[in-house]
Amino acid sequence: MLIGQEASSFTLPARGADTDLAAPGFDPGMPSQLLERRPDVAAAERRVAAANAAIGVARAAYFPVFSLVGGAGTQALATSNLLSAPAEYWSIGPQALLTVFDAGLHAAQSAAAHAAYDEQVANYRGTVLTAYQDVEDNLAALRQLERENVSQTAAVTAAQGALEQANLRYKGGIVTYLEVVSTENAALAARLAAVDIQTRRVNATVLLVKALGGDWRQTAQ
Repeated sequence: MLIGQEASSFTLPARGADTDLAAPGFDPGMPSQLLERRPDVAAAERRVAAANAAIGVARAAYFPVFSLVGGAGTQALATSNLLSAPAEYWSIGPQALLTVFDAGLHAAQSAAAHAAYDEQVANYRGTVLTAYQDVEDNLAALRQLERENVSQTAAVTAAQGALEQANLRYKGGIVTYLEVVSTENAALAARLAAVDIQTRRVNATVLLVKALGGDWRQTAQ
């Protein structure tokens, strides 16, 4: 679905054993405005705006409602002057409707609107704090995994050198093949640990992109 091909026709070439899954670098000075792209942050911000607008609606209910109305008809009740001009009337102009006593309805509606606004503000603050936590967690994970990758790369190099030495000693008849096998197992374990670290770095990078709501590089639009 993502590449527009059927599964039966799609093939992925195998990666070499020495291929480095290099994770993209990140700028430690990334602006916090990147978090505004997150769907949950944007939705929470819009809910705050809607709650704020509801406060204005509740406040407006306190004021009289003006309307322009017109009326026409007849005032005469007797048949003799039913068709005379003075018996006819018309009027047009503003009329105001104001509820003097509402048993506290408007005050309750206003208080409810303010309470809903405070709730949405608290939810928005919690959403933003969660977004910051997601970003900080993945940034810390990437920094830690980068240090682990450096150490594990050195361990892989050392294990490979030990394996070459074991092969040379075996060919010279100094040691048995059991030492070669044992050294090969150690070298394989070191390479597997290095691949695991690289996989975790890529996963942490994907989670960072998700936490930021998109890419953080300058070329991103």
